[in-house]
Amino acid sequence: MSSLRVCKESFAQGISSEPVEDTDTTTFVTQFSLEANYPVQVTDPHDAVTLHLSSMPPGYLSSSNIISQPVKNVEECSCPALTSSDDAIKGQFQLNNACEKCCQPAPPPKISDLMNDKDILDILRLKLDPYHCTVKNWKNFASRWGMSYDELALLEHRTQGSLSHSPTQEFLLRYNQKPVAELTELCRIYKRIDVLRLLQSWMESVWPSRWQHAN
Repeated sequence: MSSLRVCKESFAQGISSEPVEDTDTTTFVTQFSLEANYPVQVTDPHDAVTLHLSSMPPGYLSSSNIISQPVKNVEECSCPALTSSDDAIKGQFQLNNACEKCCQPAPPPKISDLMNDKDILDILRLKLDPYHCTVKNWKNFASRWGMSYDELALLEHRTQGSLSHSPTQEFLLRYNQKPVAELTELCRIYKRIDVLRLLQSWMESVWPSRWQHAN
């Protein structure tokens, strides 16, 4: 028993005399830090990273060493343009199958844009020029927009019996900077549904294509 006790004591003394393994990670990082050989990139957005041009060899930044990005070929729009209100159905098909360039929305048209389309202007003259006791015409529209009684009478007298002068055209020319949307509002007020549908069809089908063609 005494020999066993002496063996245990000597074994315990041997263990206590052996160095204990260092588990502190700070000493490991200090001894084997990667910063000496592999610098860490600065990720702080407030720290300025400066590239010293003096360290670059001569001619490094010349145009021959710059890699150019490929330029994407810009193809012209191949969608045919519409020029009259008779192409309304064809225009609706083109809008549904338009290319990327034609997907840009057209701005709201003005009456001046409407008057550049001779086809729809002729139809408006046929619908608004004649006088009917129960149907509102150009005179009601012009009065609503501020023309006085004397101005209306003078315009009516000047265009009466003339094939080249239309009171509707003259009144629209005076207010050509107003949006077509205001003209459609007059059609709703005076129950001119026929003119309203004509204008709406032109705004939805013809005007976008005319604007794309002009731009």
